[in-house]
Amino acid sequence: MPEPLLSAQAMSVAYGPIRAVRGCSFDIHAGETVAIVGTNGAGKSTLMRALSGVIPVAAGQVVYDGVQINRLAPHLRVRRGLVHVPEGRGVIRHMTVDENLRLAYDMRPPADPYAQALRGVFATFPRLEQRLHLSAGNLSGGEQQMLALARALIHRPRLLLVDEPSLGLSPLLTKEVFGVLRTFREAGVTILLVEQNVRAALGLADRGYVLRMGEIVFSGTSREMLDHPEIVSQHLGLAH
Repeated sequence: MPEPLLSAQAMSVAYGPIRAVRGCSFDIHAGETVAIVGTNGAGKSTLMRALSGVIPVAAGQVVYDGVQINRLAPHLRVRRGLVHVPEGRGVIRHMTVDENLRLAYDMRPPADPYAQALRGVFATFPRLEQRLHLSAGNLSGGEQQMLALARALIHRPRLLLVDEPSLGLSPLLTKEVFGVLRTFREAGVTILLVEQNVRAALGLADRGYVLRMGEIVFSGTSREMLDHPEIVSQHLGLAH
């Protein structure tokens, strides 16, 4: 089997004396979509921020594309194709849609000129073309999430970390967002997804991990996770 694109080995993350993520080990192979699920406070977003370099890893190591990246700055991870769409979307509200996209483009310039890269974005997110000169803060919640995903797309990511993409969205917009993620997946982008909507996450993912109080307590295929009575009842909070 080929080496994983990303491997976390005994990874721990701390806020002062509190270890929010404790000894987690997992692999993600190129082309996979992997979900990390769990209840609020399980450490999911903390884990994602550590993988993207926003907060440091306290112990263990993270290897991406064969290179240990524990001390690599976030912008250098982006340049290597590891792109994070954070919880809360992370768009710059006082900047226009165009300025948000241009900033993302300049962080990791793709081979295509900006105008051509924009055309690729609009093919996936046609609504953003109509909002191009509008401030991101004036977009609806769904449009802001689309902009966050478009910023990631313009980076041409190899591994996309997506944290709670359906947060605050209606069921209709959630379906639309997951449709976009499915398009990314079909284009060959590797995805690590954190999502409170467990059924939506596992419906998209090939397999998943359950995080509970900072520790991985179960892993398996998406079907195994949804069909496993103990996992469903004790860790995911779903009716079986």
